[in-house]
Amino acid sequence: MSGSGRVVVVTGAGQGLGRAHALAFAAAGARVVVNDIGPAADDVVREIRAAGGSAVASVGDVADWDYARSLIAVATQTYGRLDALVNNAGLVRDRMLVNMSEAEWDEVVRVDLKGHFAPLRHAAAYWRDRAKAGEPVAARVVNTSSGAGLMGSVGQSNYAAAKAGVAALTVVAAVELARYGVTVNAIAPSARTAMTEAVFADAMRAPSDGFDAMAPENVSPLVVWLASEEAGDVTGRVFEVAGGAVSVADGWQHGEVIDAGRRWRPEELGPVVRELIRKAPAPAPVYGA
Repeated sequence: MSGSGRVVVVTGAGQGLGRAHALAFAAAGARVVVNDIGPAADDVVREIRAAGGSAVASVGDVADWDYARSLIAVATQTYGRLDALVNNAGLVRDRMLVNMSEAEWDEVVRVDLKGHFAPLRHAAAYWRDRAKAGEPVAARVVNTSSGAGLMGSVGQSNYAAAKAGVAALTVVAAVELARYGVTVNAIAPSARTAMTEAVFADAMRAPSDGFDAMAPENVSPLVVWLASEEAGDVTGRVFEVAGGAVSVADGWQHGEVIDAGRRWRPEELGPVVRELIRKAPAPAPVYGA
């Protein structure tokens, strides 16, 4: 499998997971648009070019509607096309729910959820237009959810809500964009980054020797594959990835039904609800509970 010649936008690629993804794509032969909010994007571009790869930087806020449009335009104007979008940019503002401010909620939801939607929306419009013009499209989107979004995480209600939104956005976009030749998947990675190290410092510490299971570079091979032409039959899925382990995370499913054939009375529903819960699979525990 090779990414040779494909054009990929990676958001939040100045450090951590995004940087690892950008370098992995370049090593696979892709041409990379490196997004970040600061000069770190230029540093990654220089690193890619020094290794013989092709990359350009685009500095800006992916949750800004007009900038997100211009980010997609950087790819199409620089390289003549766009083949894959990797939505990686995000931030945390951790706080217990009763202490969380409105600003802490709004900032995380804006960057982590709208920051996925805005680039995806403009990329999708580009691919739709190509498909309607009769051009072949084998486009890929890889979003970044989180175990917090799938299972919940104590002290991260804003982040968990945003990342759960990313998972839902992924499955809806996969269905809507399939007609245009676009697949949409998501990852829920576990890795040591600037964002996670402050929260889980002890667990994230690199080992003195042997395999570093928390290195962000462990996540990137799956991202590169999901963005390849070979992955065209995989869409609407969320993958957990940590170290050398990859798994499919399954979402909400319809449970067993008890139907009275009429409107329930409130006093009847206690035994009914408890019976449904008894027969249902136990939910995965919330992180930190």
